[in-house]
Amino acid sequence: MSKVIGIGHQDFETIIQNDCFYIDKTGFIKEWWENRDAVTLITRPRRFGKTLNMSMIQQFFSVDYAGRGDLFEGLSIWKEENYRKLQGTYPVISLSFANVKESLFSDTRKVICQILTDLYRKYDFLLDSECLSDAEQKAYRQISPEMEKYMVSGSLKNLSEYLFRYYRKKVIILLDEYDTPMQEAYVNGYWQELVDFIKGLFNATFKTNPYLDRAIMTGITRVSKESIFSDLNNLTVVTSTSNLYATCFGFTEKEVFDALNEYGMRDKQDDVKRWYDGFTFGKNRDIYNPWSILNYLKTGKLSTYWANTSSNHLVAKLIRESGSNVKTTMEDLLEGKSFHTEIDEQLIFDQLDYRESAIWSLLLASGYLKVEHFSFDENYGREQYDLRLTNREVCMMFERMIKDWFSEYTPAYNEFVKALLTDDLKAMNAYINRVALATFSFFDTGKNPSGDEPERFYHGFVLGLLVDLRGRYTLTSNRESGFGRYDVLLEPVRLQDDGIILEFKVQDMDEEKELSDTVKSALKQIEDRNYETVLIEKGIPREKIRKYGFAFRGKKVLIGQLS
Repeated sequence: MSKVIGIGHQDFETIIQNDCFYIDKTGFIKEWWENRDAVTLITRPRRFGKTLNMSMIQQFFSVDYAGRGDLFEGLSIWKEENYRKLQGTYPVISLSFANVKESLFSDTRKVICQILTDLYRKYDFLLDSECLSDAEQKAYRQISPEMEKYMVSGSLKNLSEYLFRYYRKKVIILLDEYDTPMQEAYVNGYWQELVDFIKGLFNATFKTNPYLDRAIMTGITRVSKESIFSDLNNLTVVTSTSNLYATCFGFTEKEVFDALNEYGMRDKQDDVKRWYDGFTFGKNRDIYNPWSILNYLKTGKLSTYWANTSSNHLVAKLIRESGSNVKTTMEDLLEGKSFHTEIDEQLIFDQLDYRESAIWSLLLASGYLKVEHFSFDENYGREQYDLRLTNREVCMMFERMIKDWFSEYTPAYNEFVKALLTDDLKAMNAYINRVALATFSFFDTGKNPSGDEPERFYHGFVLGLLVDLRGRYTLTSNRESGFGRYDVLLEPVRLQDDGIILEFKVQDMDEEKELSDTVKSALKQIEDRNYETVLIEKGIPREKIRKYGFAFRGKKVLIGQLS
């Protein structure tokens, strides 16, 4: 009989004791231990088993689990005699920043201090031992949510020393989701305050700690060394492009297909591969997200399980408020194309507002993009990537996100699309102005706003059309938007539909006194450059091609049509 699929369990002991479905990842214990790295930072997208593996490591090594070899019986690590002797023999300090998601720095500081306070309370037995001097006992009791910054910085290092004295063995430190508060700090505008606060804690804990045997940190992103790891030169970084631990997080294709066979779903392999395959870790290309696979095994229904486990607020904000290049690249990605870019895997959060490569770095680290090809330019020391959306599930997430940009702010967008499809010019003009008025600032709220330049709006608007008309039209665009123009061709999938050409143009106040003049200029450009040729070559009759000129002045839009 197949084991029960338990959803949402992140504690290793719970899964094993309840005999839940589990894919054996205990080989990670041996691989990590034998690498002998002092501090290992492992970055993986959310829901890829980071917390479960940290729980597994803790329960394997911690003295709190001495004699609990029953948790590992039948798993690969228990076949290793030397590792059986290691089980339950180390003091392990384990903490997580996964729930540090405050909108204010003051609240974030308190939550982190509370986590450290709770950790200390767990080891209150040290106060009754002979390991601490009177002064150390006093300092121990001063650990609280209101403690001074210098006490925060030394808290984990001091606790390491106390445990070393008690057990006469150096400690293992596990910090899960270390970067969660940093993403919140960026979104909510207190990035530098958090960096100043947390840098001392990290350096004292992981750099200048003589009582540390080794440590693991996990997160989604590799935050730049300059930000919080400036003095931490003993850090081994394992990102999604690294070969280390490549199959320890996430499910391999063999593991997924074996599970499908076990649960009587052998005939669903192609569907599951199309929807959920595509994550690449190092040289391993066919990695699946565990959350989606477990949910599919339990329900038998294809859905966006992984994409729905987060609000994706940061990703949506970055793409929506980005300039034209990011949005046009998103068009390609949504059409199934790849793009070439440089990537620095050290994410610098305060560069997200103005460096495109930082945005792609975040999307790659978060699992929304996969590496199609990688090369290293030895002459310039640059890492070059060909990137693509990871899989069908991710594509659907972005489609829904783009739809939400408009549906959340104005129902007039849907009415505009209907008017466009029915060739109702009067209604198109009425609705496009309502859409622009309601969403213009929504697309232009970054730190470097574009003023009256509507590029952010109409690039986002084109993305909306691409998603909303998918299945009925194939959208292509010319994109030479730097000079205030952007043409879009809508090629119909159905023979009965018209072909549509849209030309976007910003009013040139020196040459065009009225918006109507800009409309004429846009329509003239459609004719002069023979845009219709592309559609005619696709077999669309000339009389079934409609041509529209869009003229922008601030939030005002005027649409005209060639008869």
